[in-house]
Amino acid sequence: MGDKMQRPYGWWSSPITARTLAEDRRLDAACWDSDGETLVWLEGRSGRGVLVGEQSAEDAPRDLTPEWDVRAEVGYGGGDFTVGGGYLYFVVHKDGRIYRRPLSGGPAQAITPPFGKAASPAVSPDGHWVVYVHHHEGVDRIAVVDASGRGWPQTFTEGRDFYMQPRWSPDGKRLAWIAWDQPNMPWDGTTLVMATVREMDGGLPRLDGLHEIAGGTDVAVFQPEFTPDGRHLLYVSDETGWGRIALYDLASGQRFWLTAGGAEYAAPAWVQGMSTYAVSADGRFLTAARNQDGWVRLERLELATGRAALVEELAAYGDIAQVTACPKGDRVAMIASGATIPPRLLEHDFVRGRTRIVARASAEATPRTALARCEAIVWPTTNGESAHGLFYAPASDRFVSEGKPPLIVMVHGGPTSQYRAGWNAQAQFFATRGYAVLLVNYRGSTGYGREYMLKLRGNWGVCDVEDAISGARHLAAAGRADAQRTVIMGGSAGGFTVLQAMTQSPEAFAAGICLYGVANQFHLAAETHKFEARYLDSLLGPLPEAAHIYRERSPVYHAHRIKRPVAIFQGDADRVVPRQQSEMIVEALQHSRTPYVYHVYEGEGHGWRKAETIEHFYQSVESFLRQHVLYA
Repeated sequence: MGDKMQRPYGWWSSPITARTLAEDRRLDAACWDSDGETLVWLEGRSGRGVLVGEQSAEDAPRDLTPEWDVRAEVGYGGGDFTVGGGYLYFVVHKDGRIYRRPLSGGPAQAITPPFGKAASPAVSPDGHWVVYVHHHEGVDRIAVVDASGRGWPQTFTEGRDFYMQPRWSPDGKRLAWIAWDQPNMPWDGTTLVMATVREMDGGLPRLDGLHEIAGGTDVAVFQPEFTPDGRHLLYVSDETGWGRIALYDLASGQRFWLTAGGAEYAAPAWVQGMSTYAVSADGRFLTAARNQDGWVRLERLELATGRAALVEELAAYGDIAQVTACPKGDRVAMIASGATIPPRLLEHDFVRGRTRIVARASAEATPRTALARCEAIVWPTTNGESAHGLFYAPASDRFVSEGKPPLIVMVHGGPTSQYRAGWNAQAQFFATRGYAVLLVNYRGSTGYGREYMLKLRGNWGVCDVEDAISGARHLAAAGRADAQRTVIMGGSAGGFTVLQAMTQSPEAFAAGICLYGVANQFHLAAETHKFEARYLDSLLGPLPEAAHIYRERSPVYHAHRIKRPVAIFQGDADRVVPRQQSEMIVEALQHSRTPYVYHVYEGEGHGWRKAETIEHFYQSVESFLRQHVLYA
């Protein structure tokens, strides 16, 4: 401590700069080829999705789609690619078609027609067919096409509003998938469906005997997976109050729970292609991401005995996602990060007990001693319940300050989502400058059981606002933050919470930072895309009956109450929360002469992808905080 320099909170020099964050890559998903050696993953590079592959641990990775922007666009995206039989199958951004390219090299060939949007391709075990989720003119379905693209695809099944996670049985004679209907979202209630695949002479296969295995309107089911012997079907269900993994015997119809309550093994399916667990090639083990109190760690479970244990070699990682098992041997790949570890693509070999870093999202040039640690905290809400969050105290290996630090209260989007104890670039950007940071998992967040998640029903704009305010006051009362210098920050649904807090409790925060926040609930209900078209039915109530609630919880009607400075950031191509939403707030701020800054980023949608946008955003936020919080 004696070697550190005295400098006021918020003015520390940080090794994490806007430029370094802009240069980081995204690691989105990984997939093994059937040879058990080739591993392919998707990297996001300044707005472009590029598939990268290595054919063995001794081979150097290489870009597989340098000329394409790989990104599926059914709903919020995801399910961008798969690999099988020496071929890569991927979806091209704005094109929406599935392309096939040999992993050994050569041209890519479109195998689906140029209409609609495709996602989640899955290759049949014999390599003859590809099933996928397809959206066109408001209709979703599961379709099938021959893997070489010689013929026209056909519908496998339709009639439900949404589909995800199609899975072939090992012998190719069954197909399982998840389906649901509006007004439900996939975490509200979904159905696991299975059918027999019937081969047709000279044509595409068809489905027979559709059978609902699990789920319903009030039970959410997630990620079906067949065991390698084809005798059982695994899935995650929250029917007991927690997302637990179940084993379904296909012969007897009996269901067995493999995991207990108190932890979550599913995740809210905002995108296609999500995977929280995988079965080993020999069918003996299940490897899963276990979510408890915001920490998501890798767990190993023996199917025959039910014995489970955390994988201690990976204990340093607080967030595990996209778990996938190698089809040969006993290895898994995953995207992993920790509070002080930026995202990595890892391969873990259970036989050798070794972990290999396959790819890194960043240069990892900042020593961990200069980064903030993550702490799970719980605090009482206004009605005597409890709220959860993750806290980062200011951290530096060079500076120290006297007094209490300013606090940034960050609110996640969704709103059905969760902050997890993995790498959070925003939290580290601020904590290493001398800010305390609270990531609020307000009542209604996922990861704490179904009952906790359901607390937001009818209460969006209430629970999230109350918990953000009470969280800040809790830290101030504990002497961990300066009550006079608290800032609320969030994007999308979190941006709505920012605006709602500043209209309903104008004195609660010294300033607000809103990224593409919802300002008018009527506009959101009328203009949003199909995936969220009925989401507000549960969050606020159905229209027209709940019109008074929509007006009460639309910040645009109350923006004249905002007294503290606001920074607003918006993408001009945002289809989820259009630019008009932000501009209505800006107009009100102009009229009331409330201090504000407003930035619109050309070509950006619902979130930042371009390096130049990311760099400018962080520079602008830092300047705003210095002017309106540190100098105030």
